[in-house]
Amino acid sequence: MRLAAGLIVCTTLLTGHATAQTWPARSIRVVVPYPAGGGADFVARVFCKALSDTIGQQFVVDNRGGANGNVGSEAAAKSTPDGYTLLVTASTNLTINPNLYRKMPFDVQRDLMPISILAIQPTILVVHPTLPARSVKDLVAIAKARPGQLNFGSAGAGSSAHLAAELFKMVAGVDMVHVPYKGTGPATADLLGGQIPLMFNNLPPSVALVKAGKLRALAVTGEKRSPAMPDVPTMAEAGYSGVVLTLWNGMLAPAGTPAEIVARLNTEIIKVAQMPEVRDRLVAEGTEAFTSTPPQMADMMRSETARWAKVVKTANIALE
Repeated sequence: MRLAAGLIVCTTLLTGHATAQTWPARSIRVVVPYPAGGGADFVARVFCKALSDTIGQQFVVDNRGGANGNVGSEAAAKSTPDGYTLLVTASTNLTINPNLYRKMPFDVQRDLMPISILAIQPTILVVHPTLPARSVKDLVAIAKARPGQLNFGSAGAGSSAHLAAELFKMVAGVDMVHVPYKGTGPATADLLGGQIPLMFNNLPPSVALVKAGKLRALAVTGEKRSPAMPDVPTMAEAGYSGVVLTLWNGMLAPAGTPAEIVARLNTEIIKVAQMPEVRDRLVAEGTEAFTSTPPQMADMMRSETARWAKVVKTANIALE
């Protein structure tokens, strides 16, 4: 029995080594657990095009939306760990969802292997022009004068926009009412129409609207100003240093993927992230290229999961 078990282990190790040596011999599927056209999808397509060119095999995006990213991420996590199925997802899927859902369909830490962060972006606090707030302090003063009367929109319960606003409520000590929508698009449409007065929105869909004067930007939630909107202060500069939310997208593989493949992908990602055409394409949409080692990404996942646990508990949010 021991000899048979030993032979199975050796065969598995040799097969994994052979796979790593010949990888990639065919196209690679990259699962994006959101509909086409969103932030994670945009970042995935920019990197997939560049990686296809540098590695010499096609990286094909496979959009599988549902359950705030859980449906597609579960499919990727439970795929064969041979380097031919990867995942590009948002940090919210990896760090907020485990705190929101009473029962996750997969274990983020156990079932997925980090490869690298790809890009980062803050959220942006925007208001309808009819709201007489030209700074974050103006908004806080209005909210305190009208407790429970200001509505804020989001892409849905537990979305990054929702959590950013809950964090802002905690730090600023204000009472505002959450209005969840089924996606960023409908929420932004009602914000533009004046049905809701404010929102912590994703940066890419907000840049053009602010520049056109259709929305007013009060602050971004990053640690530094966004190159896409250099005139907009950070929340810290606006006087609320506790409101920091940097969204990021990362690439992961199913646990058990050969280390040689993960290392090769990490090297190639760092290489393409330095290409001017990649960096410029991302910046134009309010996103910045940002890479990491696998351990650095794993550390960020763990620390942010612990941080958002406190916000979710305080806001009393839970999803089935």
